[in-house]
Amino acid sequence: MADSINSSFVRFDGAQVAADQALGVLNAGGETLRTVLDIGNSHLSAELLGISQEVFERTVQYMKERRQYGALIGSYQGLQHRAAHLFSEIELAKSVVLKALQALDAGDSQTSVYASLAKAKVSEVATLATNEAVQMHGGIGMTDEMDIGLFMKRARVAEQLLGDYRFHSDRFARLHGY
Repeated sequence: MADSINSSFVRFDGAQVAADQALGVLNAGGETLRTVLDIGNSHLSAELLGISQEVFERTVQYMKERRQYGALIGSYQGLQHRAAHLFSEIELAKSVVLKALQALDAGDSQTSVYASLAKAKVSEVATLATNEAVQMHGGIGMTDEMDIGLFMKRARVAEQLLGDYRFHSDRFARLHGY
């Protein structure tokens, strides 16, 4: 995989289970599956938020240290605006992830809505955060000397797991009757 984490596919072709060995009621696993996927997406959202926060903090620190043309790059207004925008997006992402996790803990009937909202929003923010980090670090951002590229690779995989931005945006809309 792109993020160097091992994975595999398990396929059960022609598997048969006796009725007395079945787990749960036949054809009634949809609710359990939905719950498990909501938990997984909420946790992936928290991971993506952590990645976003970490690359933002590292980028701001880099902007405070890196000099170009005799000035700190953090003194350039264009980069300050981009950093401020990213800060605002991360703060919003924190709110939706927190709401999704609270809904899970409370057994809220709207957990699926909040899980999809969080996954969609944080996927968008993680893409923005890692792209901005690479841009503000310049070419060095993708070298092994910096971890920004590693964060980007992990974010891209986590964004795709259990449904990407488009899937969760669509799911959020369907759950609201659109």
